[in-house]
Amino acid sequence: MAEKKTKEKPEKSKKELLLEKAKALEEKIKEEKIDIKTKVKGEVEEKELLVPIEDYLKASTHLGTRVITPDMRPFVYRRRADGLAVFNTSLQDDKIREAVEYLAKYAPEQIVVACKREAGWKAIENFGRLLGIKVFTKKYPAGTLTNTNLEDFFEKDLIVICDPWIDKNILNDGNKVKIPVFGICDTNNFTKGIDFILPANNKSYKSLGMIFYLLTKLYAEKRGIKVETSIEEFVEGWDGLQPPQ
Repeated sequence: MAEKKTKEKPEKSKKELLLEKAKALEEKIKEEKIDIKTKVKGEVEEKELLVPIEDYLKASTHLGTRVITPDMRPFVYRRRADGLAVFNTSLQDDKIREAVEYLAKYAPEQIVVACKREAGWKAIENFGRLLGIKVFTKKYPAGTLTNTNLEDFFEKDLIVICDPWIDKNILNDGNKVKIPVFGICDTNNFTKGIDFILPANNKSYKSLGMIFYLLTKLYAEKRGIKVETSIEEFVEGWDGLQPPQ
């Protein structure tokens, strides 16, 4: 009686093994894409926020960049499947509350706000108009806060900037004359010279609109200033221009 020959299962080639790993990674990425909003909402579902979580998500205040500096790592919740960092929304909400307490120590005439990035112009113009705060869009002339010989020299007690890198001229001037600096910082920012860090997406006009809407509303309440405004005034439309991407 002839013995039955058993066929040995051939070993998988390196190419087949790599394809299996790639497929497994693809499935994992698909799962993360599905879960990310649920997870962001889940972290704050039992907490009362300044605005509904859906408003934060719609304005993308929680979305960072693909770069995370050591300075901003403590504020990051996780990475999305596409590599974008996601801010901890609950912590972000807490920092906005702290930001208002910090700002409210200063009267409107003591504050100056600068935003060179076009995405923030509408937000800070509304902020300045409603509260009587001096603002710089487009460009802050270096030396304005430090050179007493300049015709447009002026003094302030607090500087607010929308990006430490883009607004570095006024940041540097503030540091030279020891003026405290309040900075909206994204995940790719370094925070040297910033006295108060507000972690948020500082690239999007809707995100900056949401941030400055909340700062305007809550600062006015703290300082007893009567203002009438709405989220839409800060985050909707772009005065007929194409909103920055």
